[in-house]
Amino acid sequence: MTHVVIAPGGFDKPEMHQVLQQACAMAGLDHGDARLLRGHTNAVILLEREQTVVKIARRGTNTEDVARTVAFVRHLMDLGFPTVPLHPIGQPVIIDGHATTFWHYLPQPPHPVTAAQLAKPLHALHTLPTPPLVLPRHDNIAAIRRSLATTSWLPGRTLAFLNDYADQLAHALTTVDFALPDGVIQGDPQHRNALHTGQGEAVLCDWDTVTRGQPEWDLVTVEIHCRRFGHGQQHYQAFADAYGFDITRWSGYPTLAAIRELRMITTNARKVPQAPSSQREVERRIAALQSHDRQLRWNIL
Repeated sequence: MTHVVIAPGGFDKPEMHQVLQQACAMAGLDHGDARLLRGHTNAVILLEREQTVVKIARRGTNTEDVARTVAFVRHLMDLGFPTVPLHPIGQPVIIDGHATTFWHYLPQPPHPVTAAQLAKPLHALHTLPTPPLVLPRHDNIAAIRRSLATTSWLPGRTLAFLNDYADQLAHALTTVDFALPDGVIQGDPQHRNALHTGQGEAVLCDWDTVTRGQPEWDLVTVEIHCRRFGHGQQHYQAFADAYGFDITRWSGYPTLAAIRELRMITTNARKVPQAPSSQREVERRIAALQSHDRQLRWNIL
């Protein structure tokens, strides 16, 4: 496979810098000390003097989806919900079809938010009244199939295995009896999608995946991150105790965990052409899936 190394967000570097420069000019912000913070999916850039984080949505992102995210976060801010606040300007800023948003910067200690610290804001999210905007329905199976349909670098036999496995899990999902009320879910709650406030608590961030659905999907995502990324059972149990529901003791857990892990694998498989350094990790995850290894420690991508 031939890889094309490009900048975070699927842009080439000159394009990313041009979008950043123009968006900051429209927002009245100085980008002279811009520094990349994260970039596996979107380009997340710190303007240190401005104490502002700029997020340039990945190439191909629907600008209406970004506008909906902004509207949802503004709703959360009006409620006093624990979220990273938006910078007080009109947004998203659209540059040549690319959506850019601006967020208040929260300086972080070297250690990530713990799973237990996720429990309080997640429970608050799951019990929110219906927001005054329409959110999409959560659908992991559809996301898995979209990723597989656009992944061409994997061998045909491997793609056939992953598609067959998705079909099996889709059938198993029809028999799951959910225990918690349907509501707003974050979609990808994990240690890196929350930030320390500096007061011993955490706020949620990265709202691109917010949907309506079953809270069990959020809870199983936290469990997977604790198990797969080395945080450990004690770390997860502290979360379950604080939240008040242990997903691993629920009958639907094996099916939801398998589906969520498959989505994490296939999403990263789709991104390999833009992030070639992730190919080896994706391959080892697939090999572990084929050998039914539920304890393999994954490397963060």
